[in-house]
Amino acid sequence: MGKLIFLDIDGTLTPAGTNVPPESAVNAIRLAQNRGHKVFLCTGRNVDMLKPLLKYGFDGMVASSGGYVTCGDQILFDCPMTETQLHTALDSLHRHGVFCTIEGRDGSFGDSSLKEFLDSTEGGNSEIERWRKALSDNLGIRPMEQYDGQPIYKVVIMAKTTDQIEECRSLLEKDFQFVIQDVPAHGCVNGELVNRAFDKGRGVKRIAEYLGQPLSDTIGFGDSMNDLEMIQTVGISVCMANGSEKLKKISDKICPSVTEDGIYQAFIDLELISE
Repeated sequence: MGKLIFLDIDGTLTPAGTNVPPESAVNAIRLAQNRGHKVFLCTGRNVDMLKPLLKYGFDGMVASSGGYVTCGDQILFDCPMTETQLHTALDSLHRHGVFCTIEGRDGSFGDSSLKEFLDSTEGGNSEIERWRKALSDNLGIRPMEQYDGQPIYKVVIMAKTTDQIEECRSLLEKDFQFVIQDVPAHGCVNGELVNRAFDKGRGVKRIAEYLGQPLSDTIGFGDSMNDLEMIQTVGISVCMANGSEKLKKISDKICPSVTEDGIYQAFIDLELISE
């Protein structure tokens, strides 16, 4: 029976913030599927932000960090925030000067001053680069004033110091994990509020259970600490060479970076495809 392969997007399948995977990765995915394996996106991106990648023919997705899960044409899980949770988060974060982007299924909405904030920082990681790129290239992040009331799955936050998010943490930590990325000292505090009702790992489990396959048949690829639950869940975990040092330490394997044909090389090493 074929394996179930789960790919993070930013920093794993594509260079951070872009929608164009290396040709070698596209080739690897097609070759793997031809051999009976199934390949899924497993990403913090909402459906709207991953749509440009759907043309590559994936077998389903774990989107919004596990809040929206599909296999083929079937929706297996759909769990947005409540209106009260969203209001509580934005009220507290905005009062403390935290820059926010909220992600629905069909759109993302960001504070109008987020671009200026990012431009004032140096360095960063794949998440910061994703938002820099998304804002500068106008990849569908609309001004917060245009928020249309659609269900929201996640709040992405950026701040100068962790003190700015402490009130929100105290109010919502019971229901949400505050996933903060490890960044250089000269960077900023960035991360996301992820509902404790789901995560990427449970998204992997939902698909495996739906298909009747054991977790030992799953393989996951990631690069940052928001891939942690996926890495801990899958049968074989792979971290990109360009990834978080923390994630590398707990992954089973490390493959070359996204820009050095890492996915293709790892698929060969794992005997998912042959050269």
